[in-house]
Amino acid sequence: MNIDSREFRNALGRFATGVCVISAVSDKGDALGLTANSFSSVSLDPPLVLWNLQNNSDVYDIFSSARHFAINVLSSAHQEHSNRYAKKGDHLLDPGHFTIGEFGAPIVDEALVSFECELHATHEGGDHLIILGRVKHVHTRDGDEGEPLLFYSGNYHRLA
Repeated sequence: MNIDSREFRNALGRFATGVCVISAVSDKGDALGLTANSFSSVSLDPPLVLWNLQNNSDVYDIFSSARHFAINVLSSAHQEHSNRYAKKGDHLLDPGHFTIGEFGAPIVDEALVSFECELHATHEGGDHLIILGRVKHVHTRDGDEGEPLLFYSGNYHRLA
């Protein structure tokens, strides 16, 4: 049975997700961000998380080989960040959007939570690379917890 790729993508879109900006520093020292909603927990012991990188991403070489990266879970106030860092060719993080974390990865300011990770393993996954990170540090947002930026069926949504 052949599955139409557009129909499959639409079906997957029926699963509500949070939105993250994955961040890393290039060999040239540039802080980069990439929007993703493929974040998932893997293991508590050791603390492992994963995300998926599209094989034809314009920043594939940087993110597929980054020794350290951060997964920044966006708040509802970060919709502009999500849109900006999802665009091909627009991955250079605005200096006003981040600080550098303990392990060298950019931490998005006011993210609900940021996981500083060290590369644990990568696995081929069809048209994506599955990247597993070992969490080295967790940054939680000060003050109120905030609302998450949610994505469902091709659009942003808010909690009811």
